[in-house]
Amino acid sequence: MPQIALNMYQTAAIAMMLFVLGRFLTNRVEFLRKCCIPAPVVGGLIFAIVHLCLYMAGVVEFTFDSNVKDFFMTLFFTSVGYTACFRLLKKGGKKVLTFLLVAIVMVILQNILSSILAGVFGWDLRLGLCTGSIPMVGGHGTAGSYGPMMEKDLGIAGANVIAIAAATYGLVAGSLMGGPTARGIINKYNLKSNETEDGVELDDMSAADREKAERVDVESFTNAAILLIVAAGLGTLLTNLFNSAQIDVFGTTIKFTFPTYIGSMVIAAIIRNVCDAKNIVMPSKALDTWGNVSLSIFLAIALMSVSLWQLAEVAGPMIVMLIAQTVMMYFFARFVVYNVMGHDYEAAVMTSAFCGFGMGATPNAMANMQAVTKRFGPAPQAFFVVPLVGSLFIDFFNGIIITVFLNFLPLFG
Repeated sequence: MPQIALNMYQTAAIAMMLFVLGRFLTNRVEFLRKCCIPAPVVGGLIFAIVHLCLYMAGVVEFTFDSNVKDFFMTLFFTSVGYTACFRLLKKGGKKVLTFLLVAIVMVILQNILSSILAGVFGWDLRLGLCTGSIPMVGGHGTAGSYGPMMEKDLGIAGANVIAIAAATYGLVAGSLMGGPTARGIINKYNLKSNETEDGVELDDMSAADREKAERVDVESFTNAAILLIVAAGLGTLLTNLFNSAQIDVFGTTIKFTFPTYIGSMVIAAIIRNVCDAKNIVMPSKALDTWGNVSLSIFLAIALMSVSLWQLAEVAGPMIVMLIAQTVMMYFFARFVVYNVMGHDYEAAVMTSAFCGFGMGATPNAMANMQAVTKRFGPAPQAFFVVPLVGSLFIDFFNGIIITVFLNFLPLFG
């Protein structure tokens, strides 16, 4: 089959055209608008479906340069790091802990469900984890790490392809179900946002500082770019340090694999709070603009790069297991997350995010929230809580929980 390799410029160009297509459709198709489906998801999925048809027909297979995707993903999360000020932590710290505990419960439930269904279908119980929290909460990064390890070190055949395929499914499912879930809650209970478009972090600023933070001109946009790129660059060094660390749990050595942007988020948060302490005003609006643009570019590339034929090759039992995970995620997000997080507008927005990162990736969670808040109004606490839990804390606990299951499931096999 002919293969066409697209370089970073061609990959970015196609992604932008798909974003424009997605924006055109979401503005004009009532179903997409009402369901709060992000524009880059719409455009990216259309390309992925066309690509699937071309691949299955033996016409052509496209490959994409991942550097541009990774670059904008890192820029986006760096911009999120610049929102993590200690004042907001004091206001939302309790919700961070609560959301983390809810996420940990979800990780455990995903692995229990996948292990039970693996036993029903006669699979190795550990292989079932490849449709559990490894690809669901862990996404492609964790799937790409644990899948090969399970095949090579544990001798579990098919672990890698199943984990990657499940992560692909989760990426799509999480993007599609988050917006409609939150929209249903908001409409049912007539929920409203209590925040202004500027968010809570500007509330205690003077008029002059507020004007400076909200200004978007050449100088502020350039300063925002400098802040993002410097933090992203320094953050890669910190991420390498994180990835070199390891701990022992139950006699098993755990080596964590963190995505590149984790260190960048931490560095950005440090710079942000140092500036707050020194009364240096950040170009908040310009940083937010950079973040939104970066998210749209990243998500369009991520979705158009999805190899849907991996799902077409998956056996029936795995389809059943993935559907079961989807159903559980919906009911857990709708009835547990919403109620535990305060059954208000912020909680409704968090349910959309929970569907995103609980089924595949934190960028999907952020895109889900962005689509919901674009229509219904800001949710600043949600945008603070979700990145912290979904991008940093849950990775630690997911790694520990997966290791516990891998070590103890053979006792029940």
